[in-house]
Amino acid sequence: MSKQQIKQIVETQVNDSVMIETGIKGVQLFKVTAPIECAPAVYEPSVTALVSGSKEAIVDGNRHEYDASKYICCTLSMPIETGTPEASPDNPLLGVYITLDTRLMTELVIEMSHSSYRNRGLKNGIQAQGLSTARWDDAFTDALYRLLQLIDKPTDIAILGQSRLRELYYAILTGDSGESVRRTFDVGNDIVRSIEFLSSNLKQPITIDDMANQIGMSRAVFHRKFKQATNMSPIQFIKSMRLNKAAMKIAEGINVNVAAMDVGYVSSSQFSREFKRMYGQSPKQWRQTKTLAAQA
Repeated sequence: MSKQQIKQIVETQVNDSVMIETGIKGVQLFKVTAPIECAPAVYEPSVTALVSGSKEAIVDGNRHEYDASKYICCTLSMPIETGTPEASPDNPLLGVYITLDTRLMTELVIEMSHSSYRNRGLKNGIQAQGLSTARWDDAFTDALYRLLQLIDKPTDIAILGQSRLRELYYAILTGDSGESVRRTFDVGNDIVRSIEFLSSNLKQPITIDDMANQIGMSRAVFHRKFKQATNMSPIQFIKSMRLNKAAMKIAEGINVNVAAMDVGYVSSSQFSREFKRMYGQSPKQWRQTKTLAAQA
């Protein structure tokens, strides 16, 4: 199977610059025909595979660029900056976005740990990473194509959808990012649970101690393992998650003070100060910039 066949499916299904549902749980197709500057976002556990164009994601200053030669895998809820600087009508960004089902991925990791695959061992020194890129190999291409063949076939989706998602997940787990992904979804991954706790309680004044206590870990050990998984200290992560969520809300038109409270800030002056330090603009300037960009 070739990526060209996958590209043909995406082009057939997506006419305008938009993201559409496929009918397959967690699978969307998208097209972008205009450049988008890097802006704050929060990636959820997912895989993004491009068949045309290129995209970039920046995590704590580390730039991840990907195109039709490699896909990006996000295994944790991650505050990032992302954009499509080169998209145009003549060179559109085309791709597939797959939300990762944590339960299904964990089941596969458990099965692999009890099979002969475990005998291959995990490479020493490889840590779970929230964001990584992997080469499009034949197994990933074949599995993705077989999954997308189900589009517009409701009966096939109902009967075959779960098994073909498993096939795609297995291709990811045995690909370039497989070692890191397996560590992330391994049973008892405490850092994943701590981030889920933070995401569910973003309005509350969550501290590093709260996150460490939630998973029964000392502050020092938690700090070390958290940074290994996310490349950020817990305090950097908490602040980035809150400010990125707020920036997204403000760009959508939500009042600045409401956005600040929604992500746990009780002081509007502190929020404005930290927002400007991170993005170089005050929250109100940010809203005006995004409003003008949307009208352009």
